[in-house]
Amino acid sequence: MNNPRCKVSDRAIVRYLERVQGININAVRRKIGKAVILGDEHPDARGVFHGGYLYRIRNRTVVTVLSVRRNRKKSGKGQSNGK
Repeated sequence: MNNPRCKVSDRAIVRYLERVQGININAVRRKIGKAVILGDEHPDARGVFHGGYLYRIRNRTVVTVLSVRRNRKKSGKGQSNGK
C-alpha cells in the first residue's frame, strides 16, 4: 500500500475475514486450540510445535503462529546464517 489514508487494525482485518470473506473465526480458534492441546501436559510451556508450526504461548494464550523451517543449518550461538 502506498500512502494509505489510514491504518488498518488487527480487529478490522479479523472482521473483514469473518464478514466479507466468510471465514468462520470460531472454527479457526478451535483448530488452533486443538493444535496446542499437547501443551496441557506442560502448563508453563512457552510454545508448542505442531504440523510444522510453532504456536507461541504467553499466559496460557496463543499469541502467534510461526512457520518452522526444516533442515536449517546451524551457524552457531543462535545467529542466522543469512539464508
